[in-house]
Amino acid sequence: MKNNETEKLIGCCGLYCGLCTKYQSKAPSRCIGCRVGEQHDWCSIYRCCVKKHVYDTCAECKDVYYCDIFLRRKVAEWIPATDNLHQIKEVGLEKWLEEQRQRQILLEGLLQNYNEGRSMSFYCKVCARMSIELINEAMNEADKKLSSEKADTPDMKSKAKILKSLIKDLAIKADVNLDKT
Repeated sequence: MKNNETEKLIGCCGLYCGLCTKYQSKAPSRCIGCRVGEQHDWCSIYRCCVKKHVYDTCAECKDVYYCDIFLRRKVAEWIPATDNLHQIKEVGLEKWLEEQRQRQILLEGLLQNYNEGRSMSFYCKVCARMSIELINEAMNEADKKLSSEKADTPDMKSKAKILKSLIKDLAIKADVNLDKT
């Protein structure tokens, strides 16, 4: 994945498009990301952040958490948008982007190896909210569990069920909420 490709996936509101179901979808209506083309000119946050102030993200704005546009669109309620903006301010955009690239690679691996056709939304939430270490831990545990089972080749449904159960258990222990939008 090229760096400038992932830069185009930065949502100015704090979301990373590469972890979104609309971006990961294979449907004709698939979203290509917040910074490609003009399809997102309808977004008032995009227009304010990018067009008006020429910021990369709302994290550059000193008034973001008091911004009428930001609050009206209820971005402060989006998990993990607000957390991401705080992290961008704390570690810088490049370091944050590197972590998002790693998360996207993990997500694409989950979708390829553990998606029975009904888990995309769940895996997108997991990769956006859980630590990379916890996701890897769940995958390692799932692989161990699958290799210890008697079945020759577990089907995708069984693989997904095992991994999702492990992820949910780890999320509860780590106090990660996978239910909020």
